[in-house]
Amino acid sequence: MDRIVSAEQHTVEQRLVDNVVASFDACEDPRLKELMTSLVTHLHSFIRETRLTEAEWGSAIEFLTAAGHITDDVRQEFILLSDTLGASMQTINVNNQAVQSATEATVFGPFFVEDSPEIEIGGDMAFGAPGEPCWVEGTVTDTDGKPLSGALIEVWEADEHGLYDVQYDATKRAARAHLHSSPDGRYAFWGLTPTPYPIPHDGPVGKMLEAVGRSPLRASHLHFMVTHPNCRTLVTHIFPEGDEIGEKDAVFGVKPSLIKEFARQPATSPSPDGRLLESTWSQVRFDIVLAHTTM
Repeated sequence: MDRIVSAEQHTVEQRLVDNVVASFDACEDPRLKELMTSLVTHLHSFIRETRLTEAEWGSAIEFLTAAGHITDDVRQEFILLSDTLGASMQTINVNNQAVQSATEATVFGPFFVEDSPEIEIGGDMAFGAPGEPCWVEGTVTDTDGKPLSGALIEVWEADEHGLYDVQYDATKRAARAHLHSSPDGRYAFWGLTPTPYPIPHDGPVGKMLEAVGRSPLRASHLHFMVTHPNCRTLVTHIFPEGDEIGEKDAVFGVKPSLIKEFARQPATSPSPDGRLLESTWSQVRFDIVLAHTTM
């Protein structure tokens, strides 16, 4: 495709960019001015570089309109779009730079709720959700290796059908809970062995993924959010080793440091807490390291 642009045409296009950028000169908020100026500059560069057609522009407006129409109190299609374009993950990378041995962050996801039930160390967060039982244990420390007592650990995941509790019923609570680390920083609980599942793909984002030949599947994962005074809040997942989706994760959330061995155990084999299981189960260790907020 011939994209040679004459000097005269380049001048016309650049004059518009300059005029739009200048329109923010009176903005009194320097950060807002920086964001708007950069947005306009990059947006116009995209339009000019690709020689965007008016029909393509119209399709983009229709796509965004459809995303707005399908968004409600439960579903946020624009976050889904951000996730599938890697924008969410890149924002997390920018705002959670690696600090010494601190555990890496990844995407938050749309299914966190604040009123999860509390469990004791060794408790069961499945609350009857279907799936293979999984024993999860580890420690919470800071980057100096000091155990963190009383860290709030919030965990949530999909069941074996690939659905979160709130997708069945907004008031349902299963496969999610919170607990606190012990004085020596230890934690443990029963959950479910993670399984892959598709992000909502019956809307415009799903049509976009289909059009470009991408899968809507997320790699199997278990969500964590860990908080402790004077430490940076950690939002992360852990992913089973050998997962069939792996780094083809639809929202680009997989990081090598977060891939863990979920060791499958035979039925009736002794569990760490003496629980007798008639089915297979798995166990995984995840040691969490929090960065101090002063770093």
